Amino acid sequence: MTNGFTGKLLRVNLSSEKISFETLEETFYRKHFGGRGLISYILLNELEPKIDPLGPKNKLIFACGPVTGAPASGTGRNSVGAKSPLTGAYGEAEAGGYWGAELKRAGIDAIIIEGKASNPVYLWINDQHVELKDASKLWGHEIRESQQIIRKELDNKTVKVAQIGPGGEKQVRYACVINDMNHAAGRCGMGAVMGSKNLKAVAVKGSKSVPVRKPKRLRKLAQWMATNVDSVARVLHVYGTGVGMDAMVEAGNLPIRNFRDGDFPEADNISAETVKNTVSVGMGTCFACAIACKKEVKVTEPWTVDPEYGGPEYETLASLGSNCGVGDLKAVCKANELCQRYSIDTISTGTTISFAMECFEHGLLTTKDTEGIELTFGNAEAMLKVIEQIGEKRGIGKLLAQGTKRAAEQIGNGAEQFAVHVKGEEVPMHDPRLKRGEALGYAVSPTGADHVHNIHDTFLYPELPNQYKSLGVLEAVPVEDFGPKKVRLYKYVGEWRTLNNFLVMCLFTPWSVTQKVDIVRSVTGWNTTAFELMKVVQRGNTLARIFNLREGFTEKDDWLPPRFFKPRTSGNLKNAVDADALQNAKLTYYDMMGWTNQGVPKQSALDELDIGWASRKIVAQ
Repeated sequence: MTNGFTGKLLRVNLSSEKISFETLEETFYRKHFGGRGLISYILLNELEPKIDPLGPKNKLIFACGPVTGAPASGTGRNSVGAKSPLTGAYGEAEAGGYWGAELKRAGIDAIIIEGKASNPVYLWINDQHVELKDASKLWGHEIRESQQIIRKELDNKTVKVAQIGPGGEKQVRYACVINDMNHAAGRCGMGAVMGSKNLKAVAVKGSKSVPVRKPKRLRKLAQWMATNVDSVARVLHVYGTGVGMDAMVEAGNLPIRNFRDGDFPEADNISAETVKNTVSVGMGTCFACAIACKKEVKVTEPWTVDPEYGGPEYETLASLGSNCGVGDLKAVCKANELCQRYSIDTISTGTTISFAMECFEHGLLTTKDTEGIELTFGNAEAMLKVIEQIGEKRGIGKLLAQGTKRAAEQIGNGAEQFAVHVKGEEVPMHDPRLKRGEALGYAVSPTGADHVHNIHDTFLYPELPNQYKSLGVLEAVPVEDFGPKKVRLYKYVGEWRTLNNFLVMCLFTPWSVTQKVDIVRSVTGWNTTAFELMKVVQRGNTLARIFNLREGFTEKDDWLPPRFFKPRTSGNLKNAVDADALQNAKLTYYDMMGWTNQGVPKQSALDELDIGWASRKIVAQ
């Protein structure tokens, strides 16, 4: 194929060791694209209902998108999907780096991993030559050592490796998949699924060019971004994410002590500016990307932090910093490195530890449970010890490796009120008490709370970015608004942002709507439009919704944790989410989507998206 896709899907059954290739038609790609579109289709059609996410019947899917590996900023990403062991719902995560582009260069659009190997293995893909190799000597190794051993064994230092560390091997329910040592497919526990299959890594070497229909047109777009980085993405280019955390405290967006409090004088100590001025040794990048927003940090005392593991982005600075009450930047950098080494999600790790800290504060956990660790807010040493215990699933880590939902259920005695999650997935580092549209997005997301396939109200008001007018959004909606206009804003802008999970493309490359359409046209040669791309997103989101309905989720699961229906204990933000307003917004969103009041897609909505067949997958509630 010459339209951004190779047309080849690799299927690997670890139980039988059968390796095969399948061909997908161009009409499938145009209807579903890659990433979430491909993953939701395969999971819905190939998984049996109600399977154990950590059992051999689950399938792990690595998926590229039409623009993956094309020479333009933001195209170095891939998706990883499966039934989530953290939520039991549709699971999906994205990662950057170079691995996804390398898979595309090997001539493969996606990999479906089935079954379970009898012993640890890793998958070696050298263009179209694919084999399973023994990984017994890799099992137990952390990320850096594992990559070194694989490259030495394959006698190639340029092999790209997606892998798990001990956290994934031990099936921590929020374990992630690490690309190139410091790019994480972080959410939903995809690393735990990988570990449950005895799959340590997928090593790839490709030599083909990614097919681009109109290379000159794409080159012009790529050159525009490279030339204009300082004007359109300077802050990201210089600092990465996490700038202005003191302003986030003032606005009430920065999570503090398990989303409870509003004051954190140490915020500036852990901001991206302080990272840049104190521990930064450079900025890394992903395949073909001019933004170069990936922090690289080095610390020599009182802890040693290896810059090859990158550095903490905003979500990590907040989750393992302010949300745990920790204002020591070096400790946060070490915490980030530990999570990378063990391959565990920094958001879920930090939020789960902050939950445990609040339980400890209220006497629901004691030093008897923690084996002497004083698990108090602000105790950096305690936080680091617990991260190691989670990654190794020992001590208190055995409990916390299950995530906040399961841990709260096991602790009991009212611990559920401190568990900040949606559908079992820990909430990322943005407070829905400030952002109403984001609150709705957290509630209805198929993966549980997510900040990426969502909107951030404060970025859309008082000045609405001009690009969204081409989507039919013509006026800004106040941050505090929770009516139909906000729901419409969430639906349109949220769907457009979610398009990144289908292309598969980076959110942080500031392409306009027009430019993104032009990139897809340049790569595929299709006469596509923003309208068609939005329909691709709606189709994939609906299939993910049906997957969750089939797994037993209902409209009651589209909700927020108790914490957000109460105001913070201090600080400038006095708001709380109004339950009635959230319920009304949710029902309005359902109606806009063509769903019933129970959140079930109507046949007419499915027919409009040309997936009428999916009604057979819906289990009556």
